[in-house]
Amino acid sequence: MAAWRAGGSLDRDKGLLCSAAVTVVLSCRWFAAGSVFPLSCIHTSTSLQKIGRWEKKNRIVYPPQLPGEPRRPAIKGMSIDQALAQLEFNDKKGAKVIKEVLLEAQEMAVRNHNVEFKSNLYIAESLTGKGHYTKRIRYHGKGMFGIMKIVKCHYFVKLVEGPPPPPEPRKTGFDQAKEYVQQLRNRTLVHTL
Repeated sequence: MAAWRAGGSLDRDKGLLCSAAVTVVLSCRWFAAGSVFPLSCIHTSTSLQKIGRWEKKNRIVYPPQLPGEPRRPAIKGMSIDQALAQLEFNDKKGAKVIKEVLLEAQEMAVRNHNVEFKSNLYIAESLTGKGHYTKRIRYHGKGMFGIMKIVKCHYFVKLVEGPPPPPEPRKTGFDQAKEYVQQLRNRTLVHTL
């Protein structure tokens, strides 16, 4: 009986293999016949080759920032209208918060600090700071628990009246060395001859 089962399974396997080969051959002949779709026209129509604007924008690759490179500022140094336009199209949660803070600071500048034109402002400083962390207990199963931190941060912005200044060129290594040597020469040595 064991030999019959082994022989039967082999025959069944051969039968399946033969039927799969027939199906593949028939499907290839059906496409090659050209009755419905010719074989050469699959995925070659012009409607499939059109590239949308979003696909072109997805091809833009920004180079990653190197470890020693200064961080690229998001809105620092921009005029307030340009910064609000940039934050309008940013999907991140922080962008919405910063946009609200900028609008509030712009309104405060006009109302309290005698700024004549609200669009005549630029962002001189934009930075964040660590806030107060609150600890809470998160209960787990089987009598266990974990410590959960409620994280908060502060956002500081400084608006200055006038057009934004041109960006400063980056200092070379030689300029930085000269500045460092000058700083060493200008220091005051206490309790020395």
